[in-house]
Parts: sequence; C-alpha cells; structure tokens
Amino acid sequence: MGDDTGKQAFLDRTYSSDDGLTLHLRDYDPGRSATAARLPVICLPGLTRNARDFHRLALILSQEALKPRRVIALDYRGRGLSDWDGNKANYNLVVEAGDVMRACAYLGIDRAVFIGTSRGGLILHFLAVMKPELLAAAVLNDVGPVIEAYGLMQIRDDLNAATAPLSWDQAAETLKMRHGVHFPALTDDDWAEMATAIYRETNGRIASDVDPAIAAQLKTIDFGKPLPDLWTQYQGFDGLPLMVVRGENSALLSEATLLEMAASHADLSVARAPGQGHPPLLHSEPLIRQIKAFLETI
Repeated sequence: MGDDTGKQAFLDRTYSSDDGLTLHLRDYDPGRSATAARLPVICLPGLTRNARDFHRLALILSQEALKPRRVIALDYRGRGLSDWDGNKANYNLVVEAGDVMRACAYLGIDRAVFIGTSRGGLILHFLAVMKPELLAAAVLNDVGPVIEAYGLMQIRDDLNAATAPLSWDQAAETLKMRHGVHFPALTDDDWAEMATAIYRETNGRIASDVDPAIAAQLKTIDFGKPLPDLWTQYQGFDGLPLMVVRGENSALLSEATLLEMAASHADLSVARAPGQGHPPLLHSEPLIRQIKAFLETI
C-alpha cells in the first residue's frame, strides 16, 4: 500500500538547510500561469508528521477549477523524506522555523498563506516574529499560544508507546482503535489514508516515518511545571487574516484559549471540526469549505 494517488499532481523537491541537511517538500502546482495571480499556500505538519498529511487538501486547492493555488507541503528535518539530524537538539521550533524560511528562499516565495497543524502552528508563531513579511495570512490547525498539558501528555504517551504494525491493515486498525473515540467522524478510508501518511514501508518493514528522537524529547518535559506560552509571539499575527481550527474533541487547544485568542485578535475566524479530535483532517467537511472561503479573502 502506498501514496501514489495524485502523484502526478506534485513534484518532489529537495533543498539544503543552513547546516547542510537535505530537506524535502512537495510542490503542488498545476502551472505557474494558472496560479500566478494568487499567493501560494504553504502547509506545515505536526510534531512527528510530514507532507503526506496535506495530500488531499493540496489536491483540492491546487486543482480548484476557477482559482487554483500552488500548494507547498514540507517535511521538517527528521521527518518524511528529509534527512535526520545527528544533533537531536536541533529538533526545536526556532531551527525548524529557519528551515521553513530556507524553503521559501529556495522556491523564490517572499509571501504566502500558511497552514500550520499543531507543531506547524507553533512554528508559525515564531515566523510571525522572525520574518513577519513572509506571512500574508495563517490558518492554525488545533493549536494556539497555550498548549494544554493533559493533551501534550496524551501525545507523549501515544507516540512513545506505539509499536510498528505488521501490515497496512493493522496500521489503520491500530490508529482507529487508539484514536477512534475522539474521531467518530472518520471513515475506514480515512484511517487507511492516515496510516499511509504516518508510516512508510522500507525493505518490507512498516514504521513511523520520523526520527524516534523527536517523540523521545517529550519524555523530558517536566509536567510538574507550567508549560511556557506563546502569547508574545501570538501578537505577531496582529493585522493578519487569521483562522483557527479547533477539533470538537481536542485535548490540546481549549475553548478558553480559543476565546482569549479571539478577544486579542480583531480579524480572527474560527472553524470547528465536528467529530474530530487533535488534529482535525482539513480536507473534510465542513472545514474544507470554510478554508476555501477564507482563502477567497486573501
């Protein structure tokens, strides 16, 4: 089982990080003449995820009949088809934000709409401060300046307890068993597609497509202390069109934080994902309709 659906719709590209790693991205562009009038969309995945998470969303946006957009989906260092970093301390938000800026420079993109899922949204908080002129608008998928400790502990325990599946069917079944209670809206096809995004088969072995050191980092967090917040960085979104997506069953982004985000940002749009937890699938309804409407304003 693989990820060949729509393969002809994107190009695999690689570029070099500032410290010499080879990093990978997917470039969904139906033709520069078709997309030249609109800003590209750059998609940033979650902590241990990769560009494949955005495949369905990228197909929808890049193949839209009347107003297609170029869509870029990144593999951070240590994820997907990008090099693993020998210095595990480099798996941090500032370094990864630098890699995003490097990708934009490689592609010749000086302004874009960004969609950040979970860790991708945290990276956007830093980009809003480090290179604000790069952001024309942003979508934060189930993440904000405050992360709920309970939700992060759930992610820590889930990632570090995961075992390699023996088949693709088992991979999908295991994901559904572990997360189905928070994602009743998902179909069996959704779970199977999620499996192909999370895992990769190499030499007949199916394994998570990520450097294990990234999940292991979560075990070093002292949850006896308050987690740092990013309210200062969040102010970098002032004046930008901003959408926040929250999964109905999310344990990472609370309703209280969402309300505070709305109170401190005059141009915030809120989209809710019924029957989904953390993080929601953005290509599902009603989210895709709301995202497309948001993009129409940019």
